[in-house]
Amino acid sequence: MISLLYAMDRNRVIGYQNDLPWRLPNDLKFFKQMTTGNTIIMGRKTFTSMGGPLPNRENVILTKDRSFQADGCLILHSVEEILTWSEKEPEIELFVIGGSEIFRQILPFADRMYMTFIDETFPGDTFFPAYDERDWKLSKKVQGERNERNPYDYYFLQFDRNDRDKQAPIVFQSDKMK
Repeated sequence: MISLLYAMDRNRVIGYQNDLPWRLPNDLKFFKQMTTGNTIIMGRKTFTSMGGPLPNRENVILTKDRSFQADGCLILHSVEEILTWSEKEPEIELFVIGGSEIFRQILPFADRMYMTFIDETFPGDTFFPAYDERDWKLSKKVQGERNERNPYDYYFLQFDRNDRDKQAPIVFQSDKMK
C-alpha cells in the first residue's frame, strides 16, 4: 500500500524555504506515531532538509542522481521501483513524506492519504499537488487539540481512494477541506 503523509494549509502550502512554515507539535507527534517502525519515502531535498535519516524507520530516498548516497538509506531512482516494491509486498504500508515533486509523481498511484489540514494560511513556496476529490473518500476526521503549543485549528484526515483507477485527471477544491 502506498500512502501519502503530509500537512498543508488552506492554500495547499506544505513548505517554505525548505522547512515547515508552522510549528505544530501535535502534527509532529502524529507523524512519528504513523512512521516509526515503517518505511518512509522522500525526495533528496526533503532528506537534506531533515539533516539525515529518521531513526527507527526504513529511510528511502527517491532521486534521479545516480551518484547520490546516504548512510543508512535505501536509494531508488524511479517511481516504477516504488510501484514494483508495493506490488511485491502489498501488506507493507509505504509512507511517502515529500516533497512536492515526489507527491506529484506518486499521487496517481497512491492508495491512501493522511493529511493534517491546518485551517490557516502561511507563506509558502512548496505546495501539495492538485487532485480530484471525487477519487477519494474521507475515511476519518479527528480535530486536533488547539492550545498554547498548537495554536491553530487543525484536523487529522484520512482519505482512501474510491476506486482502483489510479490515473484520474487532477484538480483541487480546497474550500471543501473544512
